[in-house]
Amino acid sequence: MPDRFDLPAGFRWGAATAAYQIEGAVEEDGRGPSVWDVFAARPGAVRDGHTGAVACDHYHRYLEDIALMRGLGLDGYRFSVSWPRVVPTGAGTVNPAGLAFYDRLVDALLEAGITPLPTLFHWDLPQGLEDGGGWLDRDTAYRFAEYAAVVADRLGDRVPAWITLNEPFVHTVFGYALGTHAPGRTLMFEALPAAHHQLLAHSLAASLLHERGLEVMLSNNLTPVWPASDSAEDVAAAEAYDALHNRLFTDPVLVGRYPDLSALGVPDDLYGAVHPGDVDLIHSPGLDGLGLNYYNPTRVAAPVGPGLPFTLVDIPDAPRTAFGWPVVPDALRQLLHHLRDVYGAALPPITITENGCSVAEDTSPDQPRIEFLATHLDVLAEAVAEGIDVRGYYTWSLLDNYEWAEGYHQRFGLVHVDFETQVRTPKASYAWYRDLIESHQNDHLR
Repeated sequence: MPDRFDLPAGFRWGAATAAYQIEGAVEEDGRGPSVWDVFAARPGAVRDGHTGAVACDHYHRYLEDIALMRGLGLDGYRFSVSWPRVVPTGAGTVNPAGLAFYDRLVDALLEAGITPLPTLFHWDLPQGLEDGGGWLDRDTAYRFAEYAAVVADRLGDRVPAWITLNEPFVHTVFGYALGTHAPGRTLMFEALPAAHHQLLAHSLAASLLHERGLEVMLSNNLTPVWPASDSAEDVAAAEAYDALHNRLFTDPVLVGRYPDLSALGVPDDLYGAVHPGDVDLIHSPGLDGLGLNYYNPTRVAAPVGPGLPFTLVDIPDAPRTAFGWPVVPDALRQLLHHLRDVYGAALPPITITENGCSVAEDTSPDQPRIEFLATHLDVLAEAVAEGIDVRGYYTWSLLDNYEWAEGYHQRFGLVHVDFETQVRTPKASYAWYRDLIESHQNDHLR
């Protein structure tokens, strides 16, 4: 197993987290309720009734966590800003204490030599906006732009690059179509206005950030889509799924059009959400970088009955993470080449903004996570050698944390967190990643 990878000088090594998954302090210092506070309180919504009320208590322990980052030798830290902590109802009055927390966080990161990479929306929509329709309401996009401007005006003098949204596909499908995530709506394809309004929000915020001289990224969860066979039916099903999962969230931003969704039975205007000029607006700000969250490929077969125009099927012989996700490292390299083949010159530089795996707590000495990271970094280095422009790698995650509907049952962290005592204990993968970063830096000092 390799312990060093041929990646260029200036390649950025990082780790990632998200506000609701680590901060806790949900009722402190003026923070308003989010959709996840409300959803997690719903009986049966989250495994074992777990909530993010305390999570990793990062709100109070951020200096301890930054010390862990410094111990890793990280170049960068990707975190998310809690919209309800900054604008408690989602619109109107700004909470000074919320902004002050991120001020302190950014200053402490910079003092530790770590570049902050904030994400403005990682699924914790203020409940006040959800009460008015949430992402199904076009107005939410404009409220997001206002919030983005508030945060950028406070932190933009020290933070050069920003991510607007995290994984709009996952938030749309799990939150609005299937109901397994907050806010828990079950609209199936009629959830797609939420996708469009998130992309509209991205574009409005991106324009404001660019006006302030800041760089803008968008992080998508992308997956290689493999037909289960060479049959025309399976290939058509895979194309339909690719349009929904991948291209719906990249085509408008990168090439200024939505993909053909007719195989899904979805109207071109996404049930009235797309207004004249919207797609040009989404495309016009451009991207300074594409954030790629990669976990696994998806294998697709023809539908087995009425309903969806595809069926998701297992990938045979693939090992599984503790979450049950298939581990296929070379699919990351394939995905990177596919993106370049599809988008050509329109594809901006890529940063891997999430990649990691859940490992059972009783697994020792954390070898599955080390193997996951090593094999994915190996193929990433191959892709870079083959000409793909990848600028950095942020593993998910720094800490064991609140894994959404799974509560505290899935552990993705380089650092073990005892959720009863909040004691942090670096795992074997922490030491491995630290040594990897140090060897890379030393290689480029020679």
